[in-house]
Amino acid sequence: MTNIRRISYITYQSFPSEKANTIQTISNIKYFVKAGIEVALYFPLREKESNSDLTHIQNVYSINEEFKIYGLKHNLPFGKINFFNPLFFLISHFLWSRSTVKKILSNPTLPDLFFTRSDWIFYFLSRRKMNVIFECHQYSKLRLFLLRKSLKNKKSKIIFLNENLYEDFKHKSLLSNNFSIIHNGVDLEIFNPKSNKNTKEIIFVGNLKRFGESRDLDFIIDSILRIKNGYKLKVVGATLTEITELNQKYSDTYFDTHVNILGRLSRPETIEHINNAEIGLLINSDANAHSRKYTSPIKYFEYLGANLNVLAVDFDAHRKLPFMENILFFKQNDFLSFTTSLNEATNSDNRNILDKEAISLENRITKILELAVF
Repeated sequence: MTNIRRISYITYQSFPSEKANTIQTISNIKYFVKAGIEVALYFPLREKESNSDLTHIQNVYSINEEFKIYGLKHNLPFGKINFFNPLFFLISHFLWSRSTVKKILSNPTLPDLFFTRSDWIFYFLSRRKMNVIFECHQYSKLRLFLLRKSLKNKKSKIIFLNENLYEDFKHKSLLSNNFSIIHNGVDLEIFNPKSNKNTKEIIFVGNLKRFGESRDLDFIIDSILRIKNGYKLKVVGATLTEITELNQKYSDTYFDTHVNILGRLSRPETIEHINNAEIGLLINSDANAHSRKYTSPIKYFEYLGANLNVLAVDFDAHRKLPFMENILFFKQNDFLSFTTSLNEATNSDNRNILDKEAISLENRITKILELAVF
């Protein structure tokens, strides 16, 4: 039984957004609330679309749970610039985190636990000897430095999303009781197995680029057009420009009838498309270490929750996912490998033997609360 009754979730993300990282945050909050915990979300109003109205957030993310939201002032004009300079982001993240921690800790009533995805928030809270958990999604040398400094506080703990992150951050400051490897999870209330799947329908959900690099969707489309055999590809998350470019590039009749490039849909629409598909696709660029080693895609867990067979490019990060033995892997840009794995995915019963509760968000939150013993 946890002694955590109130959590302050502080993040440098912007809400609302269609980005997977914000869906992950809101989903975590939903299940913290369902566990009987009072949650307060703090984030910067750093985009023109930023909105801290609870009803609006509930509508965008299709949740009913109640929690407090505090959109905090951000002095730098993010919504007024087109180019997002990494150095500018780093400095503004640092400044916002420092001022935000100072402001929140001036409150005479503090939560039982602080939870964050921000390394700077983690650092400043750790310096003040707070009970804080940092959820680590990416690796950098600066983050390694901050984590080592932060763990000098015996009340600071870390969640790594996969084993590769843990291995690269491994340090003598990591003890058996101050970290845990906890993968993402799926909301089983909204992702449900359907018996009447759209036969041979493959779905990919997400941006077509990752960190500015192509996810090689063109290879998938070219392969589908070459194989034919009744396969249909549905892509959810393309920009209007990308939709136009792809429709102009492919004039094949099979493309017109079997490839459907959709834009960025509402959360309920996206969920419906995933639940109806038969095969879920994981693709990424090998141009950056995050995609190759560290990613723990939310879509993967959603695919499993909806009883999809999963077809994935053979990156180490994908091989570190739970139940990876049920994934059908293919070599990047290798037509024969893709064809072989696609045929196996079409005829596989792997999706029917999974322990869904093991990848549920409810189970994930239970593990987080088990770590949150100070």
